[in-house]
Amino acid sequence: MTDEAASPRVLRFGTFELDLAAGELRKNGRKVRLQDQPFQLLAALVKKPGEVVTREELKDKLWPGDTYVDFDRSLNTAASKLRDALGGSASSPRFIGPKETGT
Repeated sequence: MTDEAASPRVLRFGTFELDLAAGELRKNGRKVRLQDQPFQLLAALVKKPGEVVTREELKDKLWPGDTYVDFDRSLNTAASKLRDALGGSASSPRFIGPKETGT
């Protein structure tokens, strides 16, 4: 059995639920609008609770090797949208820490 197969379908944190199969984020049972990249970022982070997830790990997870993007800018944008959806900010993080430089 792979790690993916052993992973729960719904991950809970705070008042939120992340339904990986449905591709939905819910707060207190109500769906929260979230674009695909921020959703994928959240899924990568929630799957490793309490652990530091490096920028390189996120790059590999969110953008396959044959994808060419301004990675830092794209990741920062996705993180900002995710913080907005979760009700936090970089200066007052609730679930996602402040932007770090480097990897």
